[in-house]
Amino acid sequence: MAEVDQRGRVVAAATDGACSGNPGPGGWGALIRFEDGSVEEFGGADAATTNNRMELQAALAMLERLAELPRHPDLTLRTDSKYLIDGLGSWMAGWKRKGWKTAAGKPVLNQDLWQALDRARLTDVPLTYVKGHSGDPDNERVDQIAVAFSKGMAPGLGQAAQSATPRAANTADLPQLTGDDPAPASLQELLTRLELADRLAAGGYALTLVELAQLVEQPLTRLAERQQAWSWRDWLVEPVEGDCWRLRRDEAGSR
Repeated sequence: MAEVDQRGRVVAAATDGACSGNPGPGGWGALIRFEDGSVEEFGGADAATTNNRMELQAALAMLERLAELPRHPDLTLRTDSKYLIDGLGSWMAGWKRKGWKTAAGKPVLNQDLWQALDRARLTDVPLTYVKGHSGDPDNERVDQIAVAFSKGMAPGLGQAAQSATPRAANTADLPQLTGDDPAPASLQELLTRLELADRLAAGGYALTLVELAQLVEQPLTRLAERQQAWSWRDWLVEPVEGDCWRLRRDEAGSR
């Protein structure tokens, strides 16, 4: 049974994997958002691996962590890996019928991780595909974490959780990012969210309450109390039908 957490339920989850050389040194990253607005990030590294293995490792660590936490019923695990989504959703049933062999009769690659994922999967947490490098703030963040670990650097994790997987990296043993690196991850994430907000406003897209909480980084419970339009940075956040919200540029510049 999931433990009680003072941060509330998990409302968003994202994972990503990265590899230099493929095969080569790799890393993975994971991010969890809670109802109170707090964020938990974790990741790890492997000196000799592939991008696909890092994608699977990230998802495995995430599912094992989510199993310990209370989860919002609308929670999905967001990933840009179609390999992960297709494997769990379509291919695995056939692999198992064939004794973990492909249609060509060859052993399934990364079988150890697929079998672990099969044991760890949560029926109430479906996978959702998000296009990589498309401006999704959580996808961008877990990519930053994965790439940093693949390069042997600690990405500065927010409320990092110690991963139970043997390949999890100890951030204290890794060199910290220096002043020669790009802007801090927190600033990069903010800029990414602002760019995304502009795209959402320009396209007139409707957001669910969970998606809105993820964008503005405010507790879901607080947003659920709002009934009227309100301001967030340079945008008006307006209610629309179906318990959704829409962003509109605040031309008056009100806050």
